[in-house]
Amino acid sequence: MKIVILGAGIGGQVASDLLSKELGENHDIVLIDKNSQYSFAPSFLWVAMGWREPAQITRNMNKLKKKNVKYVNAEVLKIAPAERTVETSAGKFAYDYLVIALGADLDTDTIPGFSKSAYHAYSLEAAMEFREQIRRFSGGNIVIGISSLPFKCPAAPYETAFLLDYYFRQRKLRDKVELQFFTPESLPMPVAGPVVGNAVKQILETRQIAYRNNVKLASVDKDRGKVVFEGSTSMDFDLLFAVPPHRTPKAVRESGLTGETGWISVDRKTFRTSYDDVYAVGDVTGIKLANGKMLPKAGVFAHGQSSVVAHNILSEIKHHGERKEWKGEGSCFIETGFGKAAMAKGNFYAEPDPVVNIRWPRVSRVWHWYKILFEKYWLSRWF
Repeated sequence: MKIVILGAGIGGQVASDLLSKELGENHDIVLIDKNSQYSFAPSFLWVAMGWREPAQITRNMNKLKKKNVKYVNAEVLKIAPAERTVETSAGKFAYDYLVIALGADLDTDTIPGFSKSAYHAYSLEAAMEFREQIRRFSGGNIVIGISSLPFKCPAAPYETAFLLDYYFRQRKLRDKVELQFFTPESLPMPVAGPVVGNAVKQILETRQIAYRNNVKLASVDKDRGKVVFEGSTSMDFDLLFAVPPHRTPKAVRESGLTGETGWISVDRKTFRTSYDDVYAVGDVTGIKLANGKMLPKAGVFAHGQSSVVAHNILSEIKHHGERKEWKGEGSCFIETGFGKAAMAKGNFYAEPDPVVNIRWPRVSRVWHWYKILFEKYWLSRWF
């Protein structure tokens, strides 16, 4: 059997590792990724704040090579599920099973003026650029916002606001910096429910970060320093941090696997696509919940989903063992600055609505240290 895994992020790493441990040399596992370096995305904001250097959170992808795993540094150009092949910049690969874990691409050109005006931390390079901007910033209006839905890591833009507040307090400049936040959401992290949303909103208010909801970004006017929303209302900025629009990679969009959401449609418990031998996990998927909202895009979900997919592929190949189903459980840290963080955990498949709560203590140094330990664990475990 030949198993091809596209993408060496969290989902691809977990799937390839679990499969390689159980399958012998008679089965081939090919892991394909366009990047030669892996960057630990949960630490990008720490890089932006100057608390991490790139070398601390990057690893060479070649270290992912394990027994019975072939790592290929190449770009995926075409996915042909009917032909059971994948074309890449390093050639064509046939497969018996395909696992798509390519994540989401950033599409900064969708919104007029966005790419020339907005900074973000959704890549290591972007985080470094934002770091230089805030280092030079000595006063004025910083606007933080969410350009469109969906996007990776629902907590990240809110963490950005909290960490900027802390950053400028540390520099004794907070009284010279105005922080404003905008979002098309009705409440922070709405899929997590009102308990989490209101808790995050309360922190924004306590930290004197102006919050504006239910607004959709239409364009950015860099020369005038304005973010313009649908309906022609606007906000003034001297520095803009905004989550870029997200979409599936080109090869995925042209594969015939995407549904009406623009993301890959899968069985929400097994992650099988419309093809029995093709699975998709993580950010590249679009999963509708019982209440009609979409499952957030987060690494913790990619991890759990990949574990289920690897188990089920193994059970098919070995012809024994019961198939597993993902239960929709997940958690995330919410950095709040001052060496503290919160932890939200819950079941997103609960009906009629997800059941998510912020764990006690609500904001604590304990959760911040848990995140530090998780960073160390992940980079040492997989590399």
